[in-house]
Amino acid sequence: MNRLEDVGAADGWRCWLCDEPVDPEMSVNDPRGPSVDMILTKAKAKAKGGRSVVGENRLAHRACNTKKGAVAPVVEWNAELFVVDPAPILGTLERLARKGGREVMARCPNEADGDAAASWLADRLSRLAPALDVETAVEPGGGQFLLVLRTRWTTRKLGGESG
Repeated sequence: MNRLEDVGAADGWRCWLCDEPVDPEMSVNDPRGPSVDMILTKAKAKAKGGRSVVGENRLAHRACNTKKGAVAPVVEWNAELFVVDPAPILGTLERLARKGGREVMARCPNEADGDAAASWLADRLSRLAPALDVETAVEPGGGQFLLVLRTRWTTRKLGGESG
């Protein structure tokens, strides 16, 4: 196996940026063809003094990878969700991976919209950051519903469970 096949298999042949399927048989020169993208987080760059390239290889469509270029990637929220003030997904994941805890990801006008957004976010995160043990929740607050993302470590510690 070559590097592209290894990365593609690890990511289930889905683009980590747009979450759409990537055809492994398509030419790597085609905009919808597969490419390997290296993710360099701020924490990893800082830990290495910013001198070395340290990161994780992820599968992306050639066009998604090219569009992102050398700037910080943005993972978009599903446009069909009714969320207000959505938090940046990648920045939040990086903070939770580093520190744990709880973060409000978005506000929703009703519980049904919150449940739909929580379900989508949990599914998206299961592919985007499978090693990060997080859960989504919808909590009422201030006449609206908050979509909350928390690490399970925080849940266990606050709930008094051992483990």
